[in-house]
Amino acid sequence: MEQNIEKYDLIIIGASIAGNYLTYLLSESNLRIAVIEDHEEIGLPFQCAGIVSQKLIQLIELPKEIVLNRVNTAKIVSPSGNFINLSGNERPYVVDRIKLDRLFYNKVKDNPNITYYLGERYKSFEYRIDDGKKYLLIETSKRKIIAKMLIGCDGPLSLVGKQLKVKNDVIYASQIRIKAKFYDHKAAMYFNPKWKQLFGWIVPEGNRIYRIGIASAKDVNKYFKHFLNVLNIDIKDRIDQQGGIIPYGVMNKLAFDNILLLGDAAGQVKATTGGGIIMLLTAAKYASNCIHRCFEDENFSKRLIQKYYEKSCSQTIGRELKLHFIIRLIIENFRSKDFEIFFKIIKENKIEHLVTFYGDMDFPKALIAKLLQNRTVLGFILKFLMKNPVIIFKILKLLF
Repeated sequence: MEQNIEKYDLIIIGASIAGNYLTYLLSESNLRIAVIEDHEEIGLPFQCAGIVSQKLIQLIELPKEIVLNRVNTAKIVSPSGNFINLSGNERPYVVDRIKLDRLFYNKVKDNPNITYYLGERYKSFEYRIDDGKKYLLIETSKRKIIAKMLIGCDGPLSLVGKQLKVKNDVIYASQIRIKAKFYDHKAAMYFNPKWKQLFGWIVPEGNRIYRIGIASAKDVNKYFKHFLNVLNIDIKDRIDQQGGIIPYGVMNKLAFDNILLLGDAAGQVKATTGGGIIMLLTAAKYASNCIHRCFEDENFSKRLIQKYYEKSCSQTIGRELKLHFIIRLIIENFRSKDFEIFFKIIKENKIEHLVTFYGDMDFPKALIAKLLQNRTVLGFILKFLMKNPVIIFKILKLLF
C-alpha cells in the first residue's frame, strides 16, 4: 500500500439528507467513515420546494422545528386556468430543508469514528488489489484515501456515477421565496405543455411566505418569467432565489464492486413531482443493511450489493418510480386540449373523492387502479395512447 494516505472503512460522497442519514444509520457500528462534501456548509445552497408526504414521520423522528407548515389541499391548474381542488388524508409537510439536511449531521458529527471533510471536492476513484483483495483509492481536492467501500450520494450529476458510466437525465428548476397573498394551506400545481417535464408550483411555507417555482428540460428561465407573469408576481419582490437540477426518469443502476449509489445520484426521484426524500430514506435503510452485510462477510462484490441493496430497492421503490414515470410520460405528451378534457372528466364524474381515500404522493398504485376502473377515464387514456403509439412503445420498453 502507498504511504501517507488516509485510511477509512467507508467513504460517503455528499452530505445532504441522503449521505447524512446513511451516516447516521451506520453510526453505531465500529466502521471508520469519512464524508466528503463539496460545499462549506451542510444544507447550502438550498435547492428544494420542500414538500414531503406525512410518511416522513414513519421513517424518521421529525423535530417540530423542521416542519414549517402542512398542506390540506392541492389546486391543480390547467393551461387555460381551469382548476380542480383535491383534498385527501395525505396532509404533506412543508419542511425547512436546510434543517432537515443538518438533522442527522448534528447527531453524528461528534462521533469519533466519523469525519466530515467540508469544502472538499471528490475527484475520482480507482480500484487496487492488495493481498488478493480489491479496495479503492479515492482522490479528493485535498487528500487521497483508501477504503473498502464508496457510497455515491453526490446528486443528479454524480461524479461517482459518471466514472461508473451511470448518467441521469435531468431537468432544471428555478424557484423564488416571496411574501404574497395566496392560501395558507393550499399548494398549487400549474400544468402547461411548454414546461411538460414537470409543472409550476406554489408551496405555502407559512407566515405568508410562498415558494414559487418551475422545472423544465429547457428554457427554464424563460418559462419561469412567463409563469410569474401569469401569477402577477414581480420577481423583484423576491426574498431570495434558488436554482437546482432534478433527476428525470427511473432508478438507475445502483450496485458495483465496492460501490453503491444512493438518492439523486441513483435517480431515486419521482418523475411526477421531482421529490425524492421518502424514496431515498427508504433506500438508505436497504443500503445500511447491505453495508453491514458486506463488512460482516468481508465481501464487497457487485453481486452481493445487488442482492442485498439493488434488488431490495428494485422490488419496492423501483417499481413505484416506474409507475411515476409512466404517469409522467403520459402527462408530458398532453396538449392543452387534453388537459381540458381530462379536467372535465374528473369534474363530471366526481372523481375527486377517490383521491381522499386512495391518494398517495409516493405510492400511487391504488389510486391509479381505482381511476382506471372508471370507464370514462379508461376510455380517455386508451384513446390518447392510440393516438400516441410512441408512448406505448416507451411504456412497454420500461416494463419489459
